[in-house]
Amino acid sequence: MKIGVLLSRVRVEEKLLFEEFEKRGLTFDRIDDREIIFNLDEKPFEYDVVLERCINHSRALYALKVLNDWGLRTVNTYHVANTCGNKFLTTQALIHSGVPSPKVKLAFTPESAIRAIEELGYPAVIKPPVGSWGRLLAKLNDREAAEAVLEHKETLGNYEHSLFYVQEFIAKPERDIRAFVIGDETICAIYRHSSHWITNTAKGGQASNCPVTPELNELCVKAAKAVGGGVVAIDVLEDKDRGLLVNEVNYTMEFRNSIDTTGVNIPAKVIDYLLEVGSGK
Repeated sequence: MKIGVLLSRVRVEEKLLFEEFEKRGLTFDRIDDREIIFNLDEKPFEYDVVLERCINHSRALYALKVLNDWGLRTVNTYHVANTCGNKFLTTQALIHSGVPSPKVKLAFTPESAIRAIEELGYPAVIKPPVGSWGRLLAKLNDREAAEAVLEHKETLGNYEHSLFYVQEFIAKPERDIRAFVIGDETICAIYRHSSHWITNTAKGGQASNCPVTPELNELCVKAAKAVGGGVVAIDVLEDKDRGLLVNEVNYTMEFRNSIDTTGVNIPAKVIDYLLEVGSGK
């Protein structure tokens, strides 16, 4: 089987995946997104499957579009990357697949955004539609904070800052859940603990094992299918009244802190699925 790995630079996750390839005696080509040039009217190369591991969302998205349009199998697909890379599209996919998630309002001006925030009630959370690692999130505790953040976003002038994605604040128990879904199975999950309202490990959250209950597995697999399936990480919030709510879905998942924590060989599971996709199953 001819395998390609599309990447930006080699992080811990990529090293672990490469080690798994080598253990199995599988050869693969590294496709560096910093060097590749696509001639759009020609099929770029022949692979049975390409594993996407780009850091830059735009590069991943455009490259996957080219590859999928030429009929190449990829993990994940352009559709999944496009949906998961945009919080609005993810929310739409979850809602229309009946996946419980926090309430969200979308507005296009600071004035309508203020109304949206006050309809949800303080505190509320405002996020850029595109972004990761917990960056540029803001918890708005009152109208003065909301007005200040909205003024900053409007002044920044970036297209993404002119779309106001406002989410209800979920008073989680100083933790959230990150679950890893591959194909039709939630292979493992971690709690991310923090006294701060943002619990991402990139922001200092501490990981511990989270048992995968039938309820958690069903919710996460349903969320994964809502965005197109594949290899994804699901962020889940625990609400005292409504139970488990899917917050976000991530398509180029990081897992370095979750292998020892859960005891699950995540790279091996990824390669198993990659080979399955490459074989056309």
